Formats: sequence, structure tokens, C-alpha cells
Amino acid sequence: MRRLLLALLLLLPAARAQAVEPLVADLSKHLVAITTGFAGTDVLLFGAIEEVGDGKNGDVVVVVRGPNKTETLRRKDRAAGIWINSGIAKVDNAPSFYHVASTRPLDQLAPPGILGRHQIGLDHLDLDIRVKDAGADLEQYRRALIRLNQKKGLYGDKVTDIGMLSQRLFRTDVHFPANVPVGVYMVEVYLMVGGQVVSAQTTPLVVSKIGIGADVYDFAHQQAAAYGLIAIALAAFAGWLAAVVFKKA
Repeated sequence: MRRLLLALLLLLPAARAQAVEPLVADLSKHLVAITTGFAGTDVLLFGAIEEVGDGKNGDVVVVVRGPNKTETLRRKDRAAGIWINSGIAKVDNAPSFYHVASTRPLDQLAPPGILGRHQIGLDHLDLDIRVKDAGADLEQYRRALIRLNQKKGLYGDKVTDIGMLSQRLFRTDVHFPANVPVGVYMVEVYLMVGGQVVSAQTTPLVVSKIGIGADVYDFAHQQAAAYGLIAIALAAFAGWLAAVVFKKA
């Protein structure tokens, strides 16, 4: 019995070494609280990597995706001096937010097939685009969708850097603008070695309104008719009050 216990104790260090995860990452906070006067915020992502064969540490890629939503895109043409809608496209699975960070340029980390499998990079997003337009193709609408979201600050216009504090520790900041949509975001961290994903981790991040702003937001979406009537009543009262004040003046 003692010999068996001794053998088990000797095997524990080896078992622990085999159980070590090659990639560990976490966020400085798991809730982005949108309050009155919210002007955007940064969330720190940090972690560590272990050697994965032949003494290689690999590269780290971070992808942050907001909840999917349906986007409607319209193409306008000028006719008789005015702009008119000449085509339309709908995208059913467009991420509401998309950010990528990496230790090296993406094309140096993995072939297009691997990047496309994990949808890493704007060029590899799997977008379901339905086009009703004889004058434009799917790729034109795809570029338009990306360009519009980049102007809003919701899609990164470049791959940001991941700082390596040593051969194993890394960190990067993810910026969320003031107009960031609410919902559950997925923060995906990949460890790549030799053009392959050898480890991955997904962490949820919640973006939510809190306080009186959240109450108004919920009421507007859950009781849209009542919210509209109250808004009309308030606007009418404000107009009447202004008329009274200016009349006395």
C-alpha cells in the first residue's frame, strides 16, 4: 500500500505538468457599464502563454465580437439632379462590434484558410449578404458595410498590437467607443504556432446600460407606444411653455 501511495505521489508532478494550459487570459473587468455621460472606455486583456513544442512560445491573436445584428444597406445613384435608392442588400449576421489585436501581422501568422475558419480579420468575416441590385455585387456591399462601421468606430480600421511583457506575458487594451451597442460580447484569444491554432479561450464580456438611462432604454423598447405618446406630450408641453414665455416677454 505504501509503495502504491509513493508511486502516485511521484506521478503527481508529471500529471500537473501535462495539465498546464498553454494559454491563459482574462479581462480587467467583465462588465462595461454605460451610464449617463458615458464617453467610452478601455478594457485591459492580459494573460500568459507556455512553450508549445521545440521551445516555441507562438503568437497571440485577440478577436472581440459584439452580438450579431441585421444590417440594411442601400446604394444611391444620382438621377435628374437628385439622389435615389437604386439597390439594397441585407446582412443577417453582421457583428455589431469587431476588434482584432495580434503580436504580428495576420498574414505572417497563418494561411487564409485558417484565418477564415476562425473569422480572424475583416477580410475573413463570414457575412451572409443578400443583394437586390443589378448595378453592384456582393463585394461592394461588403466593403460598404465595413467602411460604415469603421466610421462609427465599431470596426477597427487596423489590427492593433499586443504587447509582450516578457516571452510569456502579454497585454492589450480594447477600446469601446461611446456609441458601443449593448449586449454580450465574445472575447476570443488564440495561440498560434506554425500557422495553426494550438490553443484558444473564449471569455464573455457584458456591455449594459445601468441607472436611469437603463430604465428609459428598457421602457422605450418594451413599451414603445407609451414611450412615443409621452415623448409627443412632452414636446407639445415644451412648445406651449415656450410660446407662453415668449408671449409674456
